[in-house]
Amino acid sequence: MHPRLILLDARLQNPETGEALPYTALSVGPDGRIGALGDDREIRALAGPATTTLDLKGATVTPGLVDGHIHPAHGAELTHGLDLSGCADLNDVREALARHRKTLAPGAWLHAWGLDPNVFGDRPVEAAALSPVLDGVPALLLLFDAHSMLASPRALELAGVDGPRTFDQAAEVVCDDRGRPTGLLLEDAACELVERAAPQPTRAERRDRLAAVLRAMAASGLTGGHAMDANGDSLDLYRELDEAGELPVRLRVAPWCQPGADADALRALIELQGTGGALWQVAGVKLFMDGTIDNGTAWLERPDCHGESTHAFWPDPAAYTHVIGELHRAGVQTATHAIGDAAVRHVLDSVAKARAGSPGGVRHRVEHIETVPDDTVRRFAELDVVASMQPTHCCDFTRADHTDNWSRRLGEERAGRAWRCRDLWDAGARVVLGSDWPIAPYPPLGVLAGARHRRPSRDLTLPPHGPDQALTGLEALRAMTVNPAYASGEEAVAGRIGVGYRADLTVFGGDPVTAPAVELPDIPVRLTVVDGRVTHRAADL
Repeated sequence: MHPRLILLDARLQNPETGEALPYTALSVGPDGRIGALGDDREIRALAGPATTTLDLKGATVTPGLVDGHIHPAHGAELTHGLDLSGCADLNDVREALARHRKTLAPGAWLHAWGLDPNVFGDRPVEAAALSPVLDGVPALLLLFDAHSMLASPRALELAGVDGPRTFDQAAEVVCDDRGRPTGLLLEDAACELVERAAPQPTRAERRDRLAAVLRAMAASGLTGGHAMDANGDSLDLYRELDEAGELPVRLRVAPWCQPGADADALRALIELQGTGGALWQVAGVKLFMDGTIDNGTAWLERPDCHGESTHAFWPDPAAYTHVIGELHRAGVQTATHAIGDAAVRHVLDSVAKARAGSPGGVRHRVEHIETVPDDTVRRFAELDVVASMQPTHCCDFTRADHTDNWSRRLGEERAGRAWRCRDLWDAGARVVLGSDWPIAPYPPLGVLAGARHRRPSRDLTLPPHGPDQALTGLEALRAMTVNPAYASGEEAVAGRIGVGYRADLTVFGGDPVTAPAVELPDIPVRLTVVDGRVTHRAADL
């Protein structure tokens, strides 16, 4: 059988060393795997009449970059409307909202996303701060963490939310001292009260949004992602796109397990494992141990400066431990959102208990890990728990001088141990990098850069937050190639360039290992290949 694809005049990079492999060309078989490595003459001779042959003119080829934590379907729904992520203060937000309001039809809902709580400064995060811009307009403004939103008075009225509510999980309709909602809604259960009152997009609109997002991800150099949700009909949308040949990235999908999950719910999650298609598969289960530090819903060993972040997302943390044990015994990987030190510690304790009761090779994960003490760091390697981290959150939502909301809430000691990528790496943990899009931008070169420079992307002249926690260029590359493959138990077929490995490849117009970190996002993505098929190609290639 002739190759599906041939790449010539390439610098094939070894993610173990950062050096070039002793070959300049490769071929991809009909099965989507790398079939041969060699020099240009040897590989060119393998071509058949249907083979696509591309001369890369010396471009650097790496194993395909994989985002270790991403929300494609959910993010495609959340990121419609007005992008507020570039607003630096309240005046910027008010002006952007006023301009956008003029484009709306009478009675239409205003949707916005990416709102940074730091724009409120010392003021409470509440809808009154945006009056009179939002007066009379039903509006939902998603905060950057996607765990909270601001609802305008008109939106609250249409949803029938006029006071506090009680939920089965950690969530809150924030109210003033007279019991009136301030507009701030914390966590999904509270947000959904108002979201469901807004007009909903059609299925066709959601499919088109998702397809557009995935195409843009491929163009940014992503070949895969660990999708941390399977809400609504997202699995059906992935299936539909895959069968139509319109899925340009390889996805591993982890459906959520929420507090209150009973034996039947766990059985359904276990039975769902392994289902999928050519380029997507259900693999693992996503859980939450806490919320976020910025909105006071993380789980900390000591309260934050407001006396908040003292409770677990699971009202009964022992129930979470039981669920981890059940999934572990079934051979199912778990990925737990744990931001605060108490949350991370409880996850590790639960994994340790599960392993003691049923030894096995399941590679569990902790997602985010924003602040942890020394004794927690070393346990990741001891328990073979993957450390899934998003350093661009540190870059763009905190400040080196600790004047940001996240740092002020934690205080100097805990803010000084922010996103300990270096310490976890040096302790032997498998660090996997990702964006958590739509929380932060998904282009992987930006993620690689942030892990190295730890500076705000909108002003790279500002000082870094915790420069001692930076990774090297080679380590960052490994954390988006080799380590995601290990986290998935696929290190024998993914994460490297070798015969028999998947032909998931990213091609750059520069070296992502040696390029200066602040210049890395500007390196052009020349080609993206998934399963041996071109999903993005520069116009001149």
